[in-house]
Amino acid sequence: MATIDVAVVGSRFGAHFLPLYRSHPQVGSVALVDVDTAALHRVADEFGVNDRFTSLDELLATDRYDAVHVASPVRFHVEHSVAVLRSGRHCASAVPMATTLDGIEQVLDAERDSGRVYMMMETMVFGRAFFYVKDLIDIGRLGPLTLMRGDHIQNLDGYPSYWRGFPPLNYATHIVSPLLALADARVEKVAARGSGILTEERRGDFSNPFPAETGLFALDRDGLTAEVTVSFFQTARSYYEGFSVFGHDMGVEWPMLDEEDGLTVYSLEPVQANWSRPARAQTVHPPDRTQVLPAELRRFTRPSEYDPGDGRPVVRVGAAHGGSHPHLAHEFVSAAVADRPALVDGVTAATWTAPGICGHASAMADGAWTSVPGFGTPHRLLDSPPGAAAR
Repeated sequence: MATIDVAVVGSRFGAHFLPLYRSHPQVGSVALVDVDTAALHRVADEFGVNDRFTSLDELLATDRYDAVHVASPVRFHVEHSVAVLRSGRHCASAVPMATTLDGIEQVLDAERDSGRVYMMMETMVFGRAFFYVKDLIDIGRLGPLTLMRGDHIQNLDGYPSYWRGFPPLNYATHIVSPLLALADARVEKVAARGSGILTEERRGDFSNPFPAETGLFALDRDGLTAEVTVSFFQTARSYYEGFSVFGHDMGVEWPMLDEEDGLTVYSLEPVQANWSRPARAQTVHPPDRTQVLPAELRRFTRPSEYDPGDGRPVVRVGAAHGGSHPHLAHEFVSAAVADRPALVDGVTAATWTAPGICGHASAMADGAWTSVPGFGTPHRLLDSPPGAAAR
């Protein structure tokens, strides 16, 4: 069985993926990279990672490691992705791909010139809720789509200072991506508005004045418009990251509390006399799609224990983002080993990232409709199981 060696950049979010790569049957060596040496050694010790680098440049100067997972802060995503690709290595990157249109083009150029695999690690299109709704659309249960909306609300007080003032819609991929993937569409134009005014201590280094932004995204099919709200500060609500999709026959709504696991599914019933047509609601708990994962990764879709070996203590591993992390790791490894495009390749990532960038530009222009550039044909995630080696 062919294998690759994988290095992870960033010990904070990257720590979630270390046990996945160490457990994957097609991954050999695993390394960790972090400029914070204390965090580097603490996390590497915890997960039994022996190879450690204090900078990405140090890693890339070697002839080791076939693939790199970039989980560094957002401001480094373009720089690090381009450096990895131009070094001749495969690259996975946390979201977003970029925060400017120019940054998107830089990554696309590096992906094309290098011929290596690039994958944006978008959690929402690899989680159990997305798989469930995708299956309903695949078999025609929802009927033609009518209404699509989603929200990402997350108060970032207490997060590292580089998040202060971050433009909310520049981080919209968690909501834009599932809506576009389910509609098999791209955004043609967007009109967005900011809401509220950031307090002075939350402004940071950005010119963005808004704690929250809402965009109307006009899609290129069936007259559809998707509504997306992202808020990072000054919104008194618990963490919420979810989407709702309604068709002619059925609708699916994300639970209002993040700790809830069930989706509300609506089914239309016959018209009653002269009254409106009622909808029956039921709670559905989407199953994990573990059958598409290697046996070694299946337990990671839910909280589990991981034994790093070498006598180190067993680590309790969470399962954030709807159990998506093992699916993401498996798709990236599968694409790199087969040397095929990842499901969320550069064009697909650009198609999901650019709308939010243009949405923030629209909000800064008082809601003016703003065209969203096209980058080519994104992968069609409908009918595409994660980790599929054939296209």
